[in-house]
Parts: sequence; structure tokens; C-alpha cells
Amino acid sequence: MKIKKFICLFITLISFFVHGQSKKFAVQTVAFYNFENLFDTINNPNNDEEWLPSGAQNWTGEKYKKKLVNLSRVLSEIGSGENPNSPALIGGSEIENRGVLEDLIKQPKLIDKDYGIIHFDSPDRRGIDVALLYQKKHFQPTSYVNVPLYIYRKDDKSKSKKEAEEKTDDVIATTISDKRIYTRDQLLVTGLLDGEEINVIVCHWPSRSGGEKKSAPLREAAAALTRKITDSLQRINPEAKVIILGDLNDGSFNKSVKVEIGAKGKKPEVQPQGVYNPFESMANKGMGTIGYRDAWDIFDIIMCTQPFIKEDYSSWRYWKAGIYNKSFLITTTGQYKGYPLRHTQTEVGFSDHFPVYIYLIKEAK
Repeated sequence: MKIKKFICLFITLISFFVHGQSKKFAVQTVAFYNFENLFDTINNPNNDEEWLPSGAQNWTGEKYKKKLVNLSRVLSEIGSGENPNSPALIGGSEIENRGVLEDLIKQPKLIDKDYGIIHFDSPDRRGIDVALLYQKKHFQPTSYVNVPLYIYRKDDKSKSKKEAEEKTDDVIATTISDKRIYTRDQLLVTGLLDGEEINVIVCHWPSRSGGEKKSAPLREAAAALTRKITDSLQRINPEAKVIILGDLNDGSFNKSVKVEIGAKGKKPEVQPQGVYNPFESMANKGMGTIGYRDAWDIFDIIMCTQPFIKEDYSSWRYWKAGIYNKSFLITTTGQYKGYPLRHTQTEVGFSDHFPVYIYLIKEAK
């Protein structure tokens, strides 16, 4: 056991055979997980009444502790098929505050990883935010900022029956005075991953509340902001390595991803300063991170800019991607059999989303 822990303190080395010669590569995992309502039991001024011991969810201290145990198990194991170390970088969403993250990284399965936290409170009506966890021994942040998304509701009282029936955990709210829709900020973090600069944008785009079609412009506006952040980094450095990750509430073929981001699902199609989306091919195969009405889609996506897919492995490159959907994360009985195992009144689950991850590799010196 001590030997295993000792090995995990170092970057994993993987052997490849290239032109008949064995080469060793360092590997790091980058992950994203929608924590689904990671609330504490303290009454804060952020509309968290539902997630209190006296609230609709009967969210007790014991349930909160179980939620932390469940999430820590997942985070410690994501990507373990090719890398025994837990992810160096973890983007998260549906987070109430910094305090719940501090409780999370102190869990027994994570505490020895020494994760740091980058988090800002956002104006989201439900009080949920995005954040980035990073292993301090592998990643050193050099700058970080939350970028607000300014979008406004148009007056439109018409709503189809299907749209009226569509359910979502993410309620879009506006102010009466200016009709602004208050949703999550986007988090931009720049830092050194084992000495090399990379940029990470953590997103949780607006939900499909009110129907996919009517709410699509909101996600397209969010995607335009994500693209604007990426463009600003590329103006400074055309070879900037940018990772975009988050719960987009859209799939790989929606306008937000295909047009606003301009993401391509095939490497040869990605032009300089373009964006590669490895989850497009998975969506084509019917895979998913979230299910709704017996249909699956991949809303949780990690994309990267063109320098990550070059053939030279002297610096960090994209290797491969995956959906972490182990059996313990899946509902085994009842109406939602086969779906992600989420919280109910009788069971503390994990999340209504499966987490996703990518591997980055570079030739070891």
C-alpha cells in the first residue's frame, strides 16, 4: 500500500512504441463534474431554503456528509484507468460556496492530493457557481478572473405545451427592472501545469428552462462569451493552449458549440486558433453524460485549442477523452434505471450527470 501511494506522488510514466523505439510519456488528467446541488446545511442569502434540514429536500448534516463522501470517491477515481493519480485539474459546477469545496477536499480520499481551490461567488439566482480544483504539486495558478455573462430576457408570453412541461433543476431568473438573466459567471484560470502555461475556462451555460428552442439564444450568448475569452488569449499568444470545460446544457451539434465556439469533431478539420471537441464522436455513437425522457446527450464537454493536437509531444498534448460512468454511478432499479444515480428523498446519490475527462501527455525528459 505504501508503495502504491509513493508511486502516486509522481507523474505517471507510460511507455509507447514509436518507430520501434520505446518512449516514455508523462500523463495528467483534466476532468469536469457537475456536482448537482452541492449545498451545505447553513442558511445563506442565496435562495438555499430548499437545501436546509427544514427545507423541501430535508437536507440534513448526515446527508451532506454522505454527498461529500460520494463526490470524493468519484473525483479520486476519474481517469484511473490510465493514470493512478487523481486529476490534476477538476472543473466543477452547481457549487453553493467555497466552504463546501473546502469540506470536499478534506475528505479522506482527497486530502493527500492537496487540492487548491479557485472559486468566485456568481450572481446566479440559485446561488450556484463554478470552480476549479487543482493539485498544488502539479499546477501553479498565475492569474484567475470570473467573467460575467450579461444577457437579457425579451418579452414573450407565448409558450408551447412541450416547453411548459419541460423540467429543469436550473431556474432562469430575471430582475423586474432591467430583465437581466442572472446566471453563472465563467471562470478563467491561467497557470503552469508542471511548468508549462495552460489556460482553463470553466463554464456552466444557461439551462433549457422554458424549452430548448426558446432558451437556445441564452446558451449561444454564453458560447460567444467563451469564444471571446479564448480569442483574447489567442490575441496575446496565437499558440495559447486553452481548455474549455463545463456543463454546456447543449450537445456537440448545437449552434452554441458548432457555430459560436466553432468546435470541430475531427482533428484534420481544426485550423490554427480553432477548437477540437473529442466528445462529438462519442455523441455520434449514442453515448451520454445525462439522460432525459429516454434520450441521451453529452452536455458535459471538454474542448481544447489547436496547439493541443499537434504531433510534436515535446509539450502537453491531448491524448484521449472519456466519460466516467462506472456501475456504482448508475441507478439500478425503478423508473430511472440506467440513468446517473442522483439524490432523492430516500437516497443520497452522486449527480444527475456523469463526469468527463481528458488525458494530456508529453514526452518525458
